[in-house]
Amino acid sequence: MKKKSMFFLVIVFVMLFIVGCGSQSNDTNASGNDSSVDSGTSESDTSKTQDETSENDADVNEDGTVNNPENVEIKEGNLVFWSLFSGGDGGFMDEIITDYNATQPTMQVQPIMLVWADYYTKLQTAVAAGKGPDIGVAHASKLPELVEQGAVVPIDSYLEDIGISMSDLYTQGSINSVTFSEQTYGVPLDTHAEIMYYNRDILAEAGVELNAEGKLDIQSADAFLAILDKIKAVIPEGSSALALTNSGDDPYRVWWATYFQMNGTAILSADATEVTLDKNVAMEAAEFVKRLYEEGYVLEGIDDHQAFFQSGKAGILFGGTWATGAFEKTDGLNFGAQNFPKLFDQDACWADAHIMMIPYSKERTDEETLEAVRFIVAAASDGGVTWAKSGQIPSNINVVNSQEYAELDYRSDYKNALNTAVLPPQSSSFYAMKAGMIDSLNAYWTGQSDVETAINDLYSELASNIF
Repeated sequence: MKKKSMFFLVIVFVMLFIVGCGSQSNDTNASGNDSSVDSGTSESDTSKTQDETSENDADVNEDGTVNNPENVEIKEGNLVFWSLFSGGDGGFMDEIITDYNATQPTMQVQPIMLVWADYYTKLQTAVAAGKGPDIGVAHASKLPELVEQGAVVPIDSYLEDIGISMSDLYTQGSINSVTFSEQTYGVPLDTHAEIMYYNRDILAEAGVELNAEGKLDIQSADAFLAILDKIKAVIPEGSSALALTNSGDDPYRVWWATYFQMNGTAILSADATEVTLDKNVAMEAAEFVKRLYEEGYVLEGIDDHQAFFQSGKAGILFGGTWATGAFEKTDGLNFGAQNFPKLFDQDACWADAHIMMIPYSKERTDEETLEAVRFIVAAASDGGVTWAKSGQIPSNINVVNSQEYAELDYRSDYKNALNTAVLPPQSSSFYAMKAGMIDSLNAYWTGQSDVETAINDLYSELASNIF
């Protein structure tokens, strides 16, 4: 543990150094490329208001995410919440925060949404620099690393102060996901699984019928490919039978589901000290995913498969439950959703979970931490139904068993995904492993390596990140 903590401090130092170098380099490049622009910018800067300067420093993107969260102006007395919910679910979290603030709590919560790809790097760097938020969110697969680094604090005493018993609200599995060395490091918010969406209009045009429950009957890979063939035969140029990105997390999640549907063994031993991946099954699963591209079921060049499906240009989408709420608000999108189809021997799908947590801060008082804990408890309980509207599967037992939840379209089905979900192993190195696995698979998807080389590389990435 001590060796890893030292390693983290070294890494953070390097990251901070790189950030500093990057800023300096950018400034130098700007001056060197066009000095006349520098002169004009300097004059203009003198007339900016403080608010304009603050907004520009925060570097806000069109979707509301910010590139420099530490530069956002914070209202005095507010708790700062950094979130990563930019996948269509962010609006629902904003609604939860608005409702919470309307209860007139001792401290209001101010949300800041970061770019997902940058979230953990910025969070870990900010915490190490003493500039982290009061409230954060982490994937269950990332939390072990944050706990080991000391980037998140235990909350048992605060839960006791506000009278919360975790066993009254959460399953033992959820409790285990936030428990390390018999201490509680967060409040489970949800499980989010990879499911299948379909465009009803495109299916009708292709002559693909839904069953009495309004779902696609798929019990094998051949049945699935037969449906894709029908869709491919009727869609216009620029459309895709299946919406899937050409690399990254999305095909990795399909590979994950396929591997476990093919009876693949756990990728790591129970104590996460040994690689137990079945290479042969891993290769077979990779070949199936590659076939989806090679046989033209996936249009080349899709960089946002959720938005592509949302635009009505795809018959089927493999995507996360979190897209459901955004799709329901999309005019003209006649879609349906069901759990990830059983293509091989076992029902299985990729899944992860969100944990509301309290990042470490030496500046925050106990009273402020108590109010932050009060919020994360309320968000997962009082805000649970609102969160379910995004498509996520709430972790709070009372929420998921409520009538309000049962009355939401699709969500009762999503609960069944919990029975087939295969979550990542609890390892403080899993995110490094995942990055290596995705890189190895990307090389195969893009033709830079053969399948045996890719899986051998993937296996090596797992082994090299066991400490």
